[in-house]
Amino acid sequence: MSRKPAKMYRRITGPAYTQRKYMGGIPGSRIMQFDLGNVKGKFEHETYLVLKEGCQVRHTSLEAARVAANRYLHKHVGVQNYHFKVLVFPHHVLRENKQAVGAGADRVSDGMRRAFGKAVSTAARVQRNQALMMIRVDERDIVHAKGALRKAGMKVPSPWRIDVKTGTWNQ
Repeated sequence: MSRKPAKMYRRITGPAYTQRKYMGGIPGSRIMQFDLGNVKGKFEHETYLVLKEGCQVRHTSLEAARVAANRYLHKHVGVQNYHFKVLVFPHHVLRENKQAVGAGADRVSDGMRRAFGKAVSTAARVQRNQALMMIRVDERDIVHAKGALRKAGMKVPSPWRIDVKTGTWNQ
């Protein structure tokens, strides 16, 4: 059976479903790394990808955004000239009530009877104006950091903006 489209899980409805120790068969998170680049370096500027609306961001979307931004930074800035961090973790487990389709499906499927669903994916619940990703760079690379976050923003299911903060930060 095919997965339902991600737009069905975008809105935050009901309480969070996060108690993994009580449920089995949860697919693992696709996010490989949360800290990339020069983790211990000192940088002058922080740029944030901030979501304008509250939504659920699936782990596959977070990984796609991370890969796009990191590839752009790696190519244009260099490994030692940035620190990139994913700020959210997909704790919320998404469930799907699988329906049989095709000939004879009415005899196989239960419809809405006991429609709790099975775990199919995980998502991060992001509130309005919450930062999703952060990139630390120096003054000369701030344009590339904005470009990387713009590419990452195309992969998330909500309107977004890029915020820039100035100061010297280190880990």
